[in-house]
Amino acid sequence: MSSVPQPPRWDVHRLPRARGRNFLVTGGNAGIGYFVAEQLAGTGATVVLGSRDRAKAEAAIGSIGSRVPGARVKHMPLDLADLDSLKASVDALGLDRLDAVVLNAGVALDRPPRRATGDGHELMFGTNHLGHFALTNHLAPLLTATPGSRIVTTGSFAAKSERLDLDDLQSTHDYRPKRAYARSKLAQMLFALELDRRLRAAGSTTLSVLVHPGGALDSLTPSRPPLHVRTTGERLSRLPLGLLVQGKDAAAWPAVQAVLDPSVHGGRMLSPRAFGLRGAPRIEPLWSHLADTTTAARLWTASRDLTGHDPTFTAPARSGGTEGPAAGPGEADASTG
Repeated sequence: MSSVPQPPRWDVHRLPRARGRNFLVTGGNAGIGYFVAEQLAGTGATVVLGSRDRAKAEAAIGSIGSRVPGARVKHMPLDLADLDSLKASVDALGLDRLDAVVLNAGVALDRPPRRATGDGHELMFGTNHLGHFALTNHLAPLLTATPGSRIVTTGSFAAKSERLDLDDLQSTHDYRPKRAYARSKLAQMLFALELDRRLRAAGSTTLSVLVHPGGALDSLTPSRPPLHVRTTGERLSRLPLGLLVQGKDAAAWPAVQAVLDPSVHGGRMLSPRAFGLRGAPRIEPLWSHLADTTTAARLWTASRDLTGHDPTFTAPARSGGTEGPAAGPGEADASTG
């Protein structure tokens, strides 16, 4: 009797090669986004850091280059709070295909007053959700030109206990910073799932995958000077917390797997294995309110009206043969992530 071969278990420390592929990471200059970029660069891919701060992006590129010999990393100016600037940012990429984008950048405020973007949107909702919604629209042609491309959206555990107020998406009437942040992340997560439903309905090969990084602390994160420096005292004092949460290097693992793992399907959510807070990634059942398709569809309509954009994907044109990525995610050659 023959057995059906099983795909190899995903190893966060032994990533498949991806030379010839192009990945964009928004907010790739710092925090979790930096480690997503560093780990993806280790596969041989070209990684683009989307960041509004050129100096920080250059520091991140230098740090990655010092740890990944021959790293192919570059900067794309990106200000998600300025919707009118996004098309020029994408045009400046100079790419004819994009294998994956990780929608990771975000802003979090912890105290009043309520702040707004230049477009008049509440800052966290406008940046974290509306900015990525509009960016996805501008990236659609590049992603459509790449069979099997992926849109990976970074959610947050903070969104698990929140619900959207569709009558006050901009927190105009009742602004509470931490709640507004959690709702902006919930909006991103609902967007990711609604996007995948629309991609499937359109017959597109592009996948939309949702991830959340769990609990991540700077004190458990390896130093990456000058971006982040962890003292010995900080590391030792926080060691007990390592039983519950993790560093930002490990928090990057779900997004990296969502980009590279050929077994990952659209409309799924990857999260840390241990209670959604730490450990290697796994597929996590969708939280009950994430399965609310009515709210997700209404949010999409509201986002379209607020941004003037409606991300649309079509099935790629068929030619004489099926052409896959230049270097697929399932190659046997591996590198250390």
